[in-house]
Amino acid sequence: MSKSNELTPEEIQEVEELYQRARKAFEEIEFWPQEKVDEMVAAVAWEWQKPKVARELARLAVDESGIGVYDDKVAKIQSKTKGTLWDMKDVQTCGLVEEDKERGLRIYAKPMGVVANVVPSTNPESTVCCIGLSLLKTRNATVVSPHPSTQGSSSLTVEYGRKALRKIGAPEDLMLCLPNTSRLKARELMSKCDFVVATGGAALVEVVYSAGKPSHTVSSGNVISIIDETADLKAAAAKIVKSKIANNSASCSSENAVALETSIFDEMVECLKAEGGYMCSTEEREKLRKLMWPDGKNLNRKIVARTALHIAEMAELDVPENTLFLMVLGEKAGSEDRFSGEKISPVLTVWKWDDFSEMVERMKVMLRFSGEGHSSSIHSERDDRKVELAIKANVGRVNCNMPHAMANSGSWFNANPFTDTLGGGSWAGNMTSENINWKHFLNYTWLSEPFPEYVPTEKDLFGDYIAKWGKD
Repeated sequence: MSKSNELTPEEIQEVEELYQRARKAFEEIEFWPQEKVDEMVAAVAWEWQKPKVARELARLAVDESGIGVYDDKVAKIQSKTKGTLWDMKDVQTCGLVEEDKERGLRIYAKPMGVVANVVPSTNPESTVCCIGLSLLKTRNATVVSPHPSTQGSSSLTVEYGRKALRKIGAPEDLMLCLPNTSRLKARELMSKCDFVVATGGAALVEVVYSAGKPSHTVSSGNVISIIDETADLKAAAAKIVKSKIANNSASCSSENAVALETSIFDEMVECLKAEGGYMCSTEEREKLRKLMWPDGKNLNRKIVARTALHIAEMAELDVPENTLFLMVLGEKAGSEDRFSGEKISPVLTVWKWDDFSEMVERMKVMLRFSGEGHSSSIHSERDDRKVELAIKANVGRVNCNMPHAMANSGSWFNANPFTDTLGGGSWAGNMTSENINWKHFLNYTWLSEPFPEYVPTEKDLFGDYIAKWGKD
């Protein structure tokens, strides 16, 4: 691999050859009927969800990266694979997908071609599974670009997919993986492919768009969960902690902060402590801050998705051995207090509020600093507050009374689509604010025939306006 700021001719040729192989495989299935496509998708999903395969992929991902929790990864690989398949069950993605006979309209679904799938180190296997199944369902080929620190686990996930494709006689080059990956090779791949999907932080968005290809990107997370006095506090604490400690907070959907109504503040803090939380003193908070942001700005990668005990030891904090997550009091929303942003670790910021609408506005300040477009959470029985949060917060998802990390990117107990790739909309510089899945990897052709002409009258178009304001 080249160590310079440019790829060698051999590396450029390597990327070109991968693209051409994937393109050839794509052209073989471009016009496959739905039945063959669905069989192919089921074959790959079956292989990935096998307990033995999920365990092997999870073990390698944790060993390579040093982050995350093995058991959580095993469960995630299986649930994301099965959930993605379930969301696509009986969905028509081939040929005629919509028809309006009265208006003479037929709509045909078309694949995009070869899609570069840029995968993060936090989910190097399950992201390949979710996006991989969605791309196969839509008759696209993919070349995976792994994170350099988790090359092996992403590559192995692809190899299991290729094994399943071979089994049913489908072209195995529908799934390929970029070897000896680097940022330069990833950029080259993106520039070659027909479309790009990239799961990563805000910095990655600019890199992807610079490749000059249409793409789906995602936003960084910074989930703030509001809890009011109508919530079941013990249940809310259990749900929040279940989500917070899952995979050592590697998920962008993990709660980064809780905002507690003053009337239940002390009781809720005690509920969180009972679930394994440790509240840092002012002095301990400062030690933790210096560890997490050594230069005052950039998050220390050595604490990402590590256990609370490991982080506490690094910060020289004396905490109980049963500590599952660390808590700090929030001081000021925005860049002046780094604890108000995303932390990707079992560290939870705790805020206090009296006025719900003011707390929503404070949340918006924090999201503009970190995580705008992603998600937020509320534990409450008041529907008016759920609706206010959904209307006012610039996020793609608001989850109510649920463990956020388990609910946000698809679950068996809510309607969010299964994915590992969460769009943040224009707020985050993304093309969609939805959970990215099969429907985001299709083109459509409208076949239109004439119907009897009707031109709307002035009354049809402006009747209500004219009745109120006149024609002047």
